[in-house]
Amino acid sequence: MGIYIELLKEEDAYELLRFERDNRAFFEQMVPSRGEEYYDWDTFQVRHNELLKEHDDGTSFFYLIRNEEEQLVGRVNLVDINFVERSGHIGYRVGERHVGKGIAYQAVQLLLTEVMQKGIKTIHAKTTKENVASQKVLKRNEFEEEIDNEPFFVHYRWHAK
Repeated sequence: MGIYIELLKEEDAYELLRFERDNRAFFEQMVPSRGEEYYDWDTFQVRHNELLKEHDDGTSFFYLIRNEEEQLVGRVNLVDINFVERSGHIGYRVGERHVGKGIAYQAVQLLLTEVMQKGIKTIHAKTTKENVASQKVLKRNEFEEEIDNEPFFVHYRWHAK
């Protein structure tokens, strides 16, 4: 399946909220809940604008993952960017109807290419120990597992070649 990533825009708020609501139960099987207030339109819009500000400030990059039909199928982000260390932290999620199609793998590849062009050389990731699919995505994208004593997460690091 062909996909592409595009930077999050102000006009994406409603579509993104619908995507998050539609996939809430699925996502919460793997990651902690974002809380009930996250799904309230007014709260979501404020948070959406905060994400756009982070992008404008250069501290984070937020992308939507779209398929060939331009449907929103997921998200991939680089946050907590440190340009001195040339590092950041990746996060991603793919909607339930679209898992198992290689979308997360492709989206992470696309993000890695984007951020390397911006000078980012090291990317950190973490996933819950139960989220084997996410662990496979990271390993396929050449992330290396890091040792950590945090009981619920597996930590990874990627270095540009």
